[in-house]
This record gives sequence, C-alpha cells and structure tokens, in this order.
Amino acid sequence: MKILVINCGSSSLKFLIASMDPETTGDDREVCLARGIIERIGGVSLLTFQREGKPVLRHAGYIADHEAAVRRVIEWVDSANPTLVQGGMSGISAVGHRVVHGGERFTRPTIIDESVTFSIDSLEYIAPLHNPPSLAGIHAARAVLGSSVPMVAVFDTAFHATLPERASRYAIPHELSLRHGIRRYGFHGISYQYLLSRYCSLTKTPREGATLIAFHLGNGCSAVAVKGGVSIDTSMGFTPLEGLVMGTRSGDIDPAVFSFLVREEGLSAEEVEQVLNKRSGLQGLSGQSRDMRDLLERERYNPRVHLAVEIFCYRAKKYLGAYLAALGGAEAIIFSGGIGENSPEVRARICEGMEWCGVLLDPLPNKELIGQEGEISSENSRVRVFVIPTDEELIIARETAACIMQAAVSSLPPTG
Repeated sequence: MKILVINCGSSSLKFLIASMDPETTGDDREVCLARGIIERIGGVSLLTFQREGKPVLRHAGYIADHEAAVRRVIEWVDSANPTLVQGGMSGISAVGHRVVHGGERFTRPTIIDESVTFSIDSLEYIAPLHNPPSLAGIHAARAVLGSSVPMVAVFDTAFHATLPERASRYAIPHELSLRHGIRRYGFHGISYQYLLSRYCSLTKTPREGATLIAFHLGNGCSAVAVKGGVSIDTSMGFTPLEGLVMGTRSGDIDPAVFSFLVREEGLSAEEVEQVLNKRSGLQGLSGQSRDMRDLLERERYNPRVHLAVEIFCYRAKKYLGAYLAALGGAEAIIFSGGIGENSPEVRARICEGMEWCGVLLDPLPNKELIGQEGEISSENSRVRVFVIPTDEELIIARETAACIMQAAVSSLPPTG
C-alpha cells in the first residue's frame, strides 16, 4: 500500500510517499520512498525533494496554490522514479492529511467524505490559522487524484482525547463549556505520538509503561505530560494560542488583556486575536525576529532580545516543573521541534537548576546533538533526557494505512 502524506501549512506543503504494510512486521513493514517540502506557495516557491538514499534536489519555481503544489509533488515523483507509484497517480493507494483541530467529534483518524470536510471547515473559527490550510490540501488532492483514491484525516487533537476532565476543563460556567465545546483540546498530538513511539523503541519501554514529559519547540511550542502511555495534560488549550511562548504567539496571558486592548487601543476582537497570534511571542518581545537562531546571535548585544530568550526558556521551565508535579515524577524528558532539536543553548537553559528533581544534562552530548537523535542526560541524572527529531508524516502514513485496512475489514460480509 503506497501512501501519500500531505501536511499543509498556510504557505507550505510537506509530503511523504511511503510503502506501508500494516499486516507485516519488521523492517519491511514501512519504507519511506520519498519526501520533501514546498515553501512559499503563492509565488516563487522553494522546492525540496528527496528520494530515499538519493541526493536532495532543491530548486525554485512558481507555485500558485496548494492544488498546484500537490500536482507538482506527484509529477516529480512520477518523473523521478515511476516505480514509486506504479501506473502514475493511480498507484497511490490512499492520501493522509494532517488536520490540526478535530474538535470533540474527531478523536481518531477518519476517512474523509463530504460530511467530514464540512465538519473540519466548521472548526475554522477555533483554529483559523491551521484548519484552512488542511482543507486546501484536501481539496487539492481530490482535484488532482479524483474521487477513487481514499483520503484519511489524522488529527493533532486526537492524541489528547485522553485528558482527564481536571486537565481539560476550564473554570467557566459549565453550561457555556457544554454549549460551545470550550475545553482544552491540545495540539502537536501527531508529533507527540511519534516521540512516544520512538522513545519506547529506544528504551525498550512498553507504551503503557511510559511516563514522560515532551516539548515540541518550534515556531509553535507546546509541552505534554504522558503517564501510562497517554496524554494527561498539555500546554495548548482551546486553540493553539495557549501555553508556552512561541514564535509569534503570546502563549499564556491574562484574559482581561483582551478586553483591555479592545477598550484602550480601539481594536476589534479580530484585531486583538491577530496581535496575540501574529505579532506577539518571540517576535513581539524582541522586536527583531521570531527565529531563535537569530535571537541567540543577537542577545549579547540587545537587552530586549536577551529578555525574549529568557522569557521563552523560563516559561518552558515552569511547565516542566508543573508536569513533574502532575506526574509524580517522570522517567524521561524529550526535546523536539526546530528549536528543541537544534538548540543546545535553549535545552540547557530550560533544564538549568532542575538538579533538585533529578534532571542533569551532560554538556558534551547536549552541545553535539544538533538535529540528531540521542540522549543528553548525565549518568548521574535520575531523569533521562533525549533529543528526538519528530516525524509527523510517518505517523500520518501509519494511521492512514491502518484506517484504510480497518475500513476494508469492516466492509467484509460476516462469515459463518
């Protein structure tokens, strides 16, 4: 079964072509055939394609929209090696899509039909920055591949469907929560699903025995507390705005600031949301950049930049301490995402001063592990600390294959 994975951002499209066989075990069960990304969709785009075991190909070209991006991906795969998708486009067995917000309805991967598409669209008001790109990818794939190729939606929120009510509910009138579905949903769930799976594989830990804290740190940032292999708390909430400081998002903030800005700045509710989502976080604090690499280079000479980095790390440390308390201790801490995987300095600052609870980094492996998988904790650390580069696309491929297989089995006539 060949799966095309599409992971759309507002102006980007990540893809993976994988051969998946859920009925077998071992190394032949899943094979990554090709992957890549198209960035800056809507103009002169940057295209990065790579077949497994081959050099990376990079070039620029005009990509008008997500449909054109999907078409370009399939054209490249066909031209690079037709055996990747036997018979061209018809060789793709199914398409898996990352969808950020599934609301209360979608708590597992779901085959996409018109009602599912409608429901994803209806959740745009909760995730206005994220669900529209997912829908664009769904419509684009349908336009290119036609209706005969099944598609599956894999939801970021599904991993956190296990949150107990004490973690998922807000302290607002109960009737309002029920009427509008206002609760903590959590995000980055696909990434956390991969990190949990990889941690269990590395440490030979059964999933049901895994108790850990993971950080997905990038332009979007979050943390999760996992106990017994399931999410019991997470930093993002009703929307991806809550929690840690992010690239352009504020994270936790007094809700009264919202109405204060409406009154004092004469902003509309939509404009305040724009401020908190697109003009805050590292960008707003520093006034320089949302890119942690830039900020670390400049902080020595710019007090405002230094403060932005300090607040970012301090907020993450607070969540680390809170989740250690919620879990009653953890076996491991995992760093992932663009910052978590590539910034030894940020990892060190978050863990600094946490020796009292058994967290002690080894400076040498922490410094050396950039974009690579490995352990960075000291031999004397009671809590193991890992860097694990995430692979959302692989999880989407797995979930898509399993969903299609399950649907096929369910459609078989009863025997006997």
